[in-house]
Amino acid sequence: QVQLVESGGGLVQAGESLRLSCAASGSIFSLNYMGWYRQAPGKPRELVARIHSRGSTFYADSVQGRFTISRENANAVVYLQLDSLKPEDTGVYYCYYHDNKGLFWGQGTQVTVSS
Repeated sequence: QVQLVESGGGLVQAGESLRLSCAASGSIFSLNYMGWYRQAPGKPRELVARIHSRGSTFYADSVQGRFTISRENANAVVYLQLDSLKPEDTGVYYCYYHDNKGLFWGQGTQVTVSS
């Protein structure tokens, strides 16, 4: 089992920044993906960004150039820097951990961007 604890999030105005953090603990495998999904009201959950333990990254087109994902492998922590936020970035952001043994989710943290 893997447990994920998220922090960050909040209410900001358009154009401002936030930083989300997610710490994983438990049975961490050396090869894994960590990342973030988000879910806006009435919409399906969508992948925002992910990063492999070896460093490769992926970003959704909607956040490319504005969000930056990074991680500390030693502490199994993943960060998501959200810059130039837009109202359409509003939603619940869920951290996840994925290795060959399973997929695990954090509890979610709310990001609200006002116009």
